[in-house]
Amino acid sequence: MPTRTSTGDPVTRQSVRHILIGGVRTAVLGLDGLADRMVSDCVAHRQDPDRWPTMVFSTNGHTLSTAALDTNFRDDLLKADIIHADGGVIVGASRLTHAPIPGRTATTDFIHHAAKVGSEAGGLRFFLLGSTEEINRAAAERLQELYPRITIAGRHHGYFEDEDEVCAQINESAADVVWVGLGKPLEQRFCVRNRSRIRAGWIITCGGCFHYLTGDYARAPLWMQEAGLEWLHRMVFGPKYLIWRYLTTNPHALYLIATRTRRRPE
Repeated sequence: MPTRTSTGDPVTRQSVRHILIGGVRTAVLGLDGLADRMVSDCVAHRQDPDRWPTMVFSTNGHTLSTAALDTNFRDDLLKADIIHADGGVIVGASRLTHAPIPGRTATTDFIHHAAKVGSEAGGLRFFLLGSTEEINRAAAERLQELYPRITIAGRHHGYFEDEDEVCAQINESAADVVWVGLGKPLEQRFCVRNRSRIRAGWIITCGGCFHYLTGDYARAPLWMQEAGLEWLHRMVFGPKYLIWRYLTTNPHALYLIATRTRRRPE
């Protein structure tokens, strides 16, 4: 096999503007900008299969807090080419800077936007990795039903031991975009560890996104999403472990935003 180049890494970092919020560099991209970058990177990879995939992570209050407390997670997080604003608090904090983020790019919204844009761009190929076999299969079926012009090239549940086998399956699928829903910090670690051997245009983490696709988890009402209160809805109606997470990480995240947000141009 020829030596692969990491052209996706420096090229993407130079062409996507980032600002510092809560100690984490965050892309100044809304849904349209992030989707446009996805398409251009996937087209570039199709033209140059030895190009490393662009690695895309997200940031929210939980991310800020975890990155400040866990150096291993922070090291993995900062290896991403693009870190987009999954949380409304990140978008709000960006208004304190010289380059406000156009809008929230919640992964639960972005996967739909990516599928729409990917359909218009000639039918991108998705691979879904994560969650249980039942949820993974249902998420794949739901995406295909909603967006028939995309291709679900492959999928695999998140309870695996052999990463070699999973990476081989991804490569055999010829996927353009690999959605990794293993939860923090496992999904970031998986991406960093396997980026050099996965052949795709994008690797993007997506947390519990597959559960929302299937309706297993309910989205907050639109007014709560727009008010930046989706975390409250998740805390009340989502998995019980989220209660402790939000009670502990939200105050810490606000402190980090207040003390580690760069308000002046770099």
